[in-house]
Amino acid sequence: MADAADLKTLADKLRELHSGEMLVLPNAWDAASAKVVADAGFPAVATASAAISAMLGWPDGEGAPWQEMFAAAARIARAVPVPVTVDAEAGYGLQPRELVDRLLETGAVGCNLEDTDHKAGGLSDAQAHAQWLADVRSAADDAGIPLVINARVDTFLPPSGIPEDQRVAEAIRRGRLYREAGADCIYPIGVRQKDDLATLVAEIPAPINGNSSDQLDLPTLRAMGVARVTYGPRFYRAALADLKTAIEPLRN
Repeated sequence: MADAADLKTLADKLRELHSGEMLVLPNAWDAASAKVVADAGFPAVATASAAISAMLGWPDGEGAPWQEMFAAAARIARAVPVPVTVDAEAGYGLQPRELVDRLLETGAVGCNLEDTDHKAGGLSDAQAHAQWLADVRSAADDAGIPLVINARVDTFLPPSGIPEDQRVAEAIRRGRLYREAGADCIYPIGVRQKDDLATLVAEIPAPINGNSSDQLDLPTLRAMGVARVTYGPRFYRAALADLKTAIEPLRN
C-alpha cells in the first residue's frame, strides 16, 4: 500500500475539489492518457472502466477480472502526482474491507461505485446497496483514509427497468439514501434533459456528478450547480477513431 500519510493528503485534496469550482475530469484509461490529463493542468484523474476493460480485451460491466482492472489503476496512480479516483464498477463482488484495501493498494483515493447488479441484471435493491456503501465508508474510516465515494445511480440507463416517468423520483430516492450512507458525491449517469438534472441538483443534498452533452455544456452545468463532470470512455473512443482515420490511407 502507498504511504498512508500521502494517501490521506491526496484524499483530502480530492474531497476539497468537490466543494469549490466545478471539477472537470476527462477520464483516462492508462498511464499515458492519465499523464496527458495531469500535464494539461487538471487537478485530479478519473478512470473509465469501459475504456480500461476494452483496452484489456474484456467487455464492460465487470467483464474484466478485478485484478487486471486494479493493476491498470495502479499504473495510472504511479504515473501522476494528483489524486486518482477509480471507476470500480459495482465492486466486483468484493467485501467492503477487501475492496477498500485493494483500492488503496493501487494508490487511488476515490472510487465510483454503481448500483447496477451485473449478475442479476437491473438495479440492486436500494436499501441493501446503501448499507453496502455504508460498510465501504466504515472500512475506509478504519483504514484512516477518507476515500471519496462517488455513488453512481443508474436509474436513467435502459437496463435499469425503471419507467421513464419514474426515473427522476427514483434517482432522488436512491441519491438521498446513498448520501446518508456516506457517499461524498452522487452520480446520476445518463441524464440528458436539463430540467431533470436541475431537479436532481436541487433535491439531492450532495455534490452532483453530471455528464456534458449538446444540451448540457460546461457553462450550463456550472450555472446549474453541478459539482463534478466526467466523460466515461468518450476520449478513449475518440482516440481510437482518430487512429482509424490515420491508418486508413496506409492500406493503399
